[in-house]
This record gives sequence, C-alpha cells and structure tokens, in this order.
Amino acid sequence: MASHGLSEEDYEAVADWRESDRFTPRERVAIEFAELFAEDHLALDDAFWGRLRQHWTDAEIVDLNVLVACFLGLGRMTQVLDPQQSCPLVL
Repeated sequence: MASHGLSEEDYEAVADWRESDRFTPRERVAIEFAELFAEDHLALDDAFWGRLRQHWTDAEIVDLNVLVACFLGLGRMTQVLDPQQSCPLVL
C-alpha cells in the first residue's frame, strides 16, 4: 500500500476518528461527511452543512462529494465483481 506520507497508524486512526488527535477539524468534518454519505446520507442536515462550510468552500464540497461517491461506488463494484475470484492477481 502506498503511504503518501502517512503511517500505518494514521490509516488505522480513521476508524476511531472521533477520538483520535491525528486529524485537523477540516479532516474530521471530511471524514464525518464520508461516513454519513456512505451510511446515513439523510443525516446530512443543515447543522452538518454549516460545520462543513466552516472548513470547506463550495467548490471543495463539490469535489469532496464527487470523490466520496466515486470511491464508494468503486468499492461496491469491486465487491460485486469480486475480481479476486474471477481474475486472481498473481504477485
């Protein structure tokens, strides 16, 4: 896995983002957005959008939406097609 300047601990901290001190307020609200987008999009209420707009511009919010939608969709597609079964990778 490419680290992109992040440690294994950084990646692991995402699961506990509410309690972790590794994330800025901007990163926290982005993680919250991604989680809600994937699990409970109807919970993206006015209060949430207000918090998001404190840290992200409208253009950045559009980009964030597109990225989360693409990654979520690609992840689900990968699960549906299960490429490890139909096209196993040989390393």
